[in-house]
This record gives sequence, structure tokens and C-alpha cells, in this order.
Amino acid sequence: MKHFFLWASLLLLISATCKERTEQKNSTRQQDKYERLRNEMVRNQIERRGIRNEQVLDAMRKVPRHEFVPQSLKEYAYRDQPLPIGLEQTISQPFIVAYMTEAIDPSEGDRILEIGTGSAYQAAVLAEIVDEVYTIEIVPELAHQARNRLQRMNYDNVHVKLGDGYKGWQEHAPYDGIIVTAAPDHVPQPLIDQLKPGGRLVIPVGRGYQELSLVMKSEDGEIEKKTLLPVRFVPMTGEAEKK
Repeated sequence: MKHFFLWASLLLLISATCKERTEQKNSTRQQDKYERLRNEMVRNQIERRGIRNEQVLDAMRKVPRHEFVPQSLKEYAYRDQPLPIGLEQTISQPFIVAYMTEAIDPSEGDRILEIGTGSAYQAAVLAEIVDEVYTIEIVPELAHQARNRLQRMNYDNVHVKLGDGYKGWQEHAPYDGIIVTAAPDHVPQPLIDQLKPGGRLVIPVGRGYQELSLVMKSEDGEIEKKTLLPVRFVPMTGEAEKK
């Protein structure tokens, strides 16, 4: 009887070891699959459309977009399209994320403000390039999910705040760059005020037809605005709706 239990224990151990190895192999295959899809995404959707900033391209290759979408949509994560993330919000099309990131010309040492955290994918891309990212989300559930996701993925340089992005985050201003991922019908003055001289702000503007705008603040504080391309974002809520 003693030998029977020893053999049974040994068989259970062997079975558990085999199962663990199988799971590890499957996990490795899955990660290899996503890495291949990410590289294809950057090559076919982003580089071919003119994005040239190597830091941006490297960040897009590195950040696992499939970790920022609902489980049921992971297979679509690297397609050339926005995806719903719940609560009437979306994760932006990969090209738009890369385009807006390149537009603010981020670099190591920068402090960046993002308005509209959403899934936190844009924040993670920025975090791969700059020192500190401050991001504001007005929807409590999304802010909570984003904070937990970023912590789980060890993005310690991203700081999430629940609040109204129209007002910015004065406590950590000025910012080298600001990215807005929800559309007001005008550029909020608090965001312009919190932009560092020499900094850049990229924002979709419009309630029906929307255009992506680039706001540049010169070293002496002069403001220049440039229209980049037509886009479609969810509307900015909160204070922006009252203006």
C-alpha cells in the first residue's frame, strides 16, 4: 500500500509538471503570435503612412495592445481600427495613437499630460518614451481599471487621476506636451496655460466634423495653431459641455 501511494504521488507530480510545461509553451506561442502581429501592425499600418520617429515606432512595437482591450476583442487588437472598451468609450486606432504621439515630439526627460485615459494604451505608449505621464479620466470605472492595469504592467511612471480633463492638472504643470483623446468644440484655455514654452498640444476639435489640431507655444509664449487631419473621437464631457 505504501508503494501504491508513492507511485500515485509520483504520477500526480509528473502530470502537474507536464501540464505546467504545456501551459508555458502555449503562453509562449501566444506571446510570439502577438509580437508578430505587433510588428506587422507597425510596419503595415504606421510606418507605411509616414511615421518616422524611432522612439514612437519602438514604443508601438513594445506595448502589448491586446492587454488594453476586452478579452472578447483580443484577436482584433492589432487591426487597423478603434475598438470599444465599454461605457461608450474606445481605444483609438493604432495609427492615430502613433500619429498623435509623434505630433508632440516626445523625448526622454519630458513630462506629458494626457486627457482621456480610457484603456490607458496611449499613456503606456508615452510611458515608454518619456519620464512622467499624468493622465486624467472622467469616468470612475475606467480610471480604476486603467490604474490597476498600469500597476499590473509595471508602468510606475504613469499617474492616473479621476477628474475633468478640461481643467488639466495644474499641480504638475507645466508640461512638455499634452495629448487630448476626447473632442471639445474648442481648445480649453487651461490646457494652453499648462503647456510649457516650447511645448506642443495635440487635440481633436469639433462636435460633428472634427479636426486634429496642433497647438504650439513658442519660447516667448506666443501661440500657433495648425490643422493636421480629420478625425473622429468621443466628445469631451464635463466642463467642456458647458462652454
